Amino acid sequence: MADGFDLRDEPWIPVRWGSGASSWCGLRELFHRAHEIVDLELPVPPAASGLLRILAAMTARIARDEGVRLDDEDIAEEITTWLETRERVLASGQFDPTAVEAYLDEEVPAGRFDLFDPVRPFLQDPRLAAECVDVQGSPNPSGVNKLVFGRPTGVNGAVLFGHFTDGKPVAVPAAEAAWHLIAQLYCGPAGQCTPRRITEVRTGSGDAGPQRKAVSYHAWAPDLFTTLVLAVPVPDGGADADVPDECPWETGELPDPLAPLTELTWPGRVLTGRFRHAVLLVPNADRTAAADAYITWSTHAPKSTARDPYVILDRGTEGQLNVREADGTRALWRDVDALLLMDGSRTLRPHSLNSLPPLLRQHLSVRAYGFDQDGKQTDTTWFEATTPPLLHWQEDSDPRMARHLARCHQAAEDVGDRLEYAARLAWKLATDAGAATTNAVKLDRRKPGPWAAAALSRYWPAAEREFWQLAHPDRCDTAPLPPLVTAALTALDDAIGAANRADIRVARARTRARAAVRALLRAAA
Repeated sequence: MADGFDLRDEPWIPVRWGSGASSWCGLRELFHRAHEIVDLELPVPPAASGLLRILAAMTARIARDEGVRLDDEDIAEEITTWLETRERVLASGQFDPTAVEAYLDEEVPAGRFDLFDPVRPFLQDPRLAAECVDVQGSPNPSGVNKLVFGRPTGVNGAVLFGHFTDGKPVAVPAAEAAWHLIAQLYCGPAGQCTPRRITEVRTGSGDAGPQRKAVSYHAWAPDLFTTLVLAVPVPDGGADADVPDECPWETGELPDPLAPLTELTWPGRVLTGRFRHAVLLVPNADRTAAADAYITWSTHAPKSTARDPYVILDRGTEGQLNVREADGTRALWRDVDALLLMDGSRTLRPHSLNSLPPLLRQHLSVRAYGFDQDGKQTDTTWFEATTPPLLHWQEDSDPRMARHLARCHQAAEDVGDRLEYAARLAWKLATDAGAATTNAVKLDRRKPGPWAAAALSRYWPAAEREFWQLAHPDRCDTAPLPPLVTAALTALDDAIGAANRADIRVARARTRARAAVRALLRAAA
């Protein structure tokens, strides 16, 4: 422990075992016993999302069939050959212990998995101690509170979850520091940051992390071994033999912050080569915790356009593809159609959910990790959600069921939109005597009234229950609108309230609003 915090053997990854027990483990135990692990239990979803990408990159090096690794550039040239190799790896049921030891102890240079290594700490840049300095040349760290998501920073930071202030910072245990290190690299903010002096200019502005404000979707199996093997991206066009595919902990030299970005090769750099931040943790005296941290920019080069394999892409009005953003108020089931349908004119499903083994699909769920943020500095909420097993209903396997669920979701969205309109209409009619006497009511979106939000907060949980009741092959011919309209009418009545309905003007407004919702049934008929 005195020499550092070795992520290979120190317990830092919370997991749940098949027995139901929970504990923490290091990378070595995680890979050796991945077939016994049923879930990751990191309490910081953006760190879990980043960790899965890191573990998938390692899996590509470790998983092999008769000595042929999943990242082998020769088998990557033929997708069929690669998929057959993956099938044989999955059939083995666990990682080869010899391959695990070889990668962790021999193939990666010594010290690279140490969180506090003085030469090449894991996923960090030791040059920051000399480059992040003030105008007098003295060290200018960012502060440990800047590292930990949820802690306030600056003089105006709100104290929400603990008494952490910049004047009296509290060191963060090494294991938790590793989580927030990963979260910063993948979801860190844009804009002003700790200045970094490389030339004569001290630049103090950076870009957002590659996963900022995004949702990641992962095929989730009953055991972590299968989950990690399926997380390795299917090669898209093979590998470039002329460009070494190296993860940050594998490279011989630290990247030049002023040089163009290295090509995002498959699979390692696609998963771990998009960082826009540089971080350096400062350990406490006994190296069991991070007492301080430097957080700054790592590059100002243009971002790569290479597709992230775990995101949904939505097509904009002008044909551009945009990553589906995280929304803390949006439940995962509302994305199911984009996860099941094949790439279409409006959405592209995550590349990682393509080419899944047919025999495994009936056991596969989808795990989503999201961080509701803006593009700059504001963090709202993060979330983790998992669907029931449903990937056997993908359109290329069961087109009838996939399209049925897509219809159910679209019906729920249509009813939700109509409910919002009806609740706003009801409020306008109940509070504006002039509006009640005209058929063409003009609504002001800036003044929605209280009933719309209240009605939607009741409707969406009810709509989710109806959706999953409809999610059965025997109900493919069931019209989804009637139960959803019923749920919307109930939500509308609850939002208005029984006491308010005793007022004659409110009663008339309610009748007209309910008619607007029921009109969906007439239109469908």
